[in-house]
Amino acid sequence: MLHDLEETFLIVNIAGFYVAYVKDRAVVWQSRVQVSKPYRKTPVFKSEMKYLVFNPTWTVPPTILAQDMLPAVQRHPSYLQDKNIRVLDPSGKAVDPSKLDWSQYTARSFPYALRQEPGPNNALGVVKFIFPNKRFVFLHDTPNKSLFEKETRTFSSGCIRVEQPLALAERLLDDPATWNQAHIAEVIQSQETQTVYLRQPLPVLLLYWTAMVETDEQVHFMPDVYDRDAAILENLNATFRLRQRDVERR
Repeated sequence: MLHDLEETFLIVNIAGFYVAYVKDRAVVWQSRVQVSKPYRKTPVFKSEMKYLVFNPTWTVPPTILAQDMLPAVQRHPSYLQDKNIRVLDPSGKAVDPSKLDWSQYTARSFPYALRQEPGPNNALGVVKFIFPNKRFVFLHDTPNKSLFEKETRTFSSGCIRVEQPLALAERLLDDPATWNQAHIAEVIQSQETQTVYLRQPLPVLLLYWTAMVETDEQVHFMPDVYDRDAAILENLNATFRLRQRDVERR
């Protein structure tokens, strides 16, 4: 990764529970984050952020539908109403959830989509940051602010929850005349969904490392919350073998 880094990028250390905005090779902003539970694991990859969305809706993804949402609705019929979630048919038309026999559905047979409308209790909070990827992972706000005070912050279902999302939005949009704090507050207050594209795509790196040298020149270690270090050490300690194809290239 070190040989392919751009001058400006956004980087998340999953094991360290933080995100940093690096501009011209200098860290100019940093915030605590919450990452995925160990049994779901926030993935490691690189992409490009292209836009952000204020007052986003949240369409429940398949994994959460199967493991969390359907069981909750089957236990508590008022769950969807309490969470401001609508049931939509394939054409996008709203369906009355009280007229559905929820006991008959599994995640595979469920023919509808569940969408949570914008608002302060939306699972994505008031803003999300999109870098298109096949894993449907992104950064976003969260209504669960108290969880940022925990030392180990593995609470999400894959995505990265940012403690200071509005400060990040203001920095990334980099347009004080238009996208200042006051205007962003007005947009959020309207509760109307609005998509805003960045001036240019921004590289985003989701990485995982448990040891680093800080500015105090001391090595700091972080918990291996996903139990990945053992496999890495095993490979590093293994006998080095030169691959045949490498010999052929020479």
